[in-house]
Amino acid sequence: MPLVSMKTLIQSGRKQHFAVPLFDVPSLNAAIGAVEAAEAVNAPVILGMYNAWFDLPEAPAVCAGLHALAQGAKVPVSLMLDHGASYIQCIKAIRFGFTDVMFDGSSLPFEENLRITSLVCEAAHAVGVSVEAELGHVGLGAEYEVGEARAHFTQPQMVQEFVSASGVDMLAVAFGTAHGNYKTTPQLDLDLLTQLNAVSTVPLVMHGGSGLSEEQFKGAIQGGIAKINVATHIFNEIEARTAKSAAEGKTNLFAIETIIRESFRDLCTYYLQLFGTAGQE
Repeated sequence: MPLVSMKTLIQSGRKQHFAVPLFDVPSLNAAIGAVEAAEAVNAPVILGMYNAWFDLPEAPAVCAGLHALAQGAKVPVSLMLDHGASYIQCIKAIRFGFTDVMFDGSSLPFEENLRITSLVCEAAHAVGVSVEAELGHVGLGAEYEVGEARAHFTQPQMVQEFVSASGVDMLAVAFGTAHGNYKTTPQLDLDLLTQLNAVSTVPLVMHGGSGLSEEQFKGAIQGGIAKINVATHIFNEIEARTAKSAAEGKTNLFAIETIIRESFRDLCTYYLQLFGTAGQE
């Protein structure tokens, strides 16, 4: 099946209250597990590559492998640059055949974030690639403090200007989540999310989902989240299964590769069903 941008489906998810997941895949084997999960439940899926990959000399080979895997899938698959750190990284992803890119300028002043996001949108839209940006800042779970996190929440009054001026297709917002493992229990401001959804003309995206309860995921989707990024929970599962395998004396490379593939397949299946993506192909 040809590669597709998930822009249209994410727009449908916003209206119908389901979310399309992006799974960050650290290897081709992990991507295979994610695609197997999507095919098993007849769901679309986004395979994400983190920005660091795009500065490595082997990036073209890795991207070519993902491209071939996606084109051979039985369900819609998109390839997305996750947390693009620069305009150049976004252009690289586009050149490597990615269908969607994220530019993360959330640590920059508003004006600079807007300026670079606008440039990315201009280049990406010219070749049919959709763009995600981040407004507000989703921090690290290891540094998570509820009070401090609120200082970086997305402000509703800034959303309309940013979306309109940049031309971005989807917007990652901060309303209580954080990347990685949380050191305290995450608290989501769903009232703020409702306000953000009301003023945004594009679908909203949630980062830092690992560690949330099923009820929190469902509340976020009802509040307007139409795309959810998942990584840490799956990585944690791989580490736990690998440790168990090692304790049983199974430490060869094939056992580890099997653990990676099966962990992605199992947990991607879980999230595709939880987010309501199953059957949306």
